[in-house]
Formats: sequence, C-alpha cells, structure tokens
Amino acid sequence: MARLSNLSRSLNGKFAIVTGAASGMGRATAFLLADEGASVVVVDLDQSKVDSVVLEIQSEYGALRAIGFAADVRDTDRLQVIVDQTVATFGGIDIVINNAGISLTSAATSTNDDFLAAWDTTLAINLSAYIHLVRAALPHLKNSSSGRIVNVASTESIVATPTLSAYSASKSGVTGLTRSLAVELGKDGITVNCICPGPVNTGMTDAIPAEMKSKYAQRHVALRRYGEPEEVAHMTVSLCMPAMSFVTGASIVVDGGMTIRHT
Repeated sequence: MARLSNLSRSLNGKFAIVTGAASGMGRATAFLLADEGASVVVVDLDQSKVDSVVLEIQSEYGALRAIGFAADVRDTDRLQVIVDQTVATFGGIDIVINNAGISLTSAATSTNDDFLAAWDTTLAINLSAYIHLVRAALPHLKNSSSGRIVNVASTESIVATPTLSAYSASKSGVTGLTRSLAVELGKDGITVNCICPGPVNTGMTDAIPAEMKSKYAQRHVALRRYGEPEEVAHMTVSLCMPAMSFVTGASIVVDGGMTIRHT
C-alpha cells in the first residue's frame, strides 16, 4: 500500500546558519535544528557564548554537528567569511536563519542625537544584515535541494509601542523583505518565510519585572502568559523542513494570541 505521506520532516544532512544563536530564541533554534539532524553554524557577538552552545551541541551529537563564529552581523566581510568557512567545513548551505536583533529605546520626538544613533544601529542589525547574509549564502542555497530562509521579525511589525519606532520599522522591513525575496527566489525553489514572535522570555525582556510581565499577559495575551524561546523555535525549525515546500512569503505570528485579543 502506498504511503499516505511522502514529504520528509527530517533535517538529516542539512546545513544551517543561525545568527543570534548564543541565547534566547536563536539558541533554542540551533538546538532544535540539531535535534532534527541538521549540522549547525552558531553565530553571535560573544565568542565564549558561541563556544558554549557549540560544545553543548557537539557533546550531544558529535564534533561534526556544530561550528561557531563570533561576528557583528553589520560586518559584511565577516558574514562572507562565515559563509565561506561553512561551505569549506560542511560542503554547502541549506538553511539561513536571520535571528540576530537589537531593541533600542529612543523617542522620535527627541531633540538630541540619541534617536538617530538608535535608528541607524537598529536598522543595520535588524534589517540590512539580513539581506547581506542572504546574498552571501545565495549561491549555495540555490544548489540545495530544499533551500530555506527564515527571518525573525516581531509582532512590533503589526502593532506598535511608544519609543520603539526604529525597532518597529526594522521589523516591518523584515516582513516586506521576506515577501520580496519569496517572489524573487521562488524560481530557484528557495522558500522565504518570517516569524513574528510576541512576548517571549528572552534577553530583551529580562529587565521587565515578573509582576509586570504577568499583568501584561493577563490583560493582553490570550494564553495569559509569556512564551518561551523553544515555543517560537519549533515554528522556525518547522519552516526549514523539506516537507514545508509550498509555504513561502508567509509572516507567521507566534504570540500566544496577543494580536488577536481585544478584550
């Protein structure tokens, strides 16, 4: 009897680059990719934190399943080195996950230079770096049998918070970039999708007191709680699977029902 399903959910033999992978959603994504059989390139600012994640993956799955690089994603030359070293080590690239990000608070009405500095830094890291890494990896993604790009945006691309205009603009840019790349790269069989996380317990939200998080979740989130990094990472990794071959250009909200709740 013929199988009811024919498309694979395994990532065995796939090679993935994950930025911002030393903590939070990026770290969870790197581990889940490894759990599903992929070899992972861990990219983040702090070499010691990168090494820690790499060693954790290697201790579970072997030395050939993870390598790491310290990098400021604004450095396009460094991104190219990472791509070249990835291909030299693994032989190709199947998956690019743009997760590195920053959130700087600055009011647009500010009369000093803080706003412009926050604006330039935020867009460079949260948006420009995404396309730079994609362009560096693109020749190898085209050679993959199932090229996947997943960009991490935010529900701030849908709703907005005062003094986060740079962050909101950058994440809205990510959703637009995702749609544009999906159309442009579809002919090459590469899917491009976007994740929009809502309130999640990560480094960006660590400074918020627990009681404030609880109060916010009770008032605004359908599930009445903050999410955990792994809950977002499962959606990210799902989009990387060969079976997800007909999903592209999508911006998928993972927010516990925050953006749909009106009472």
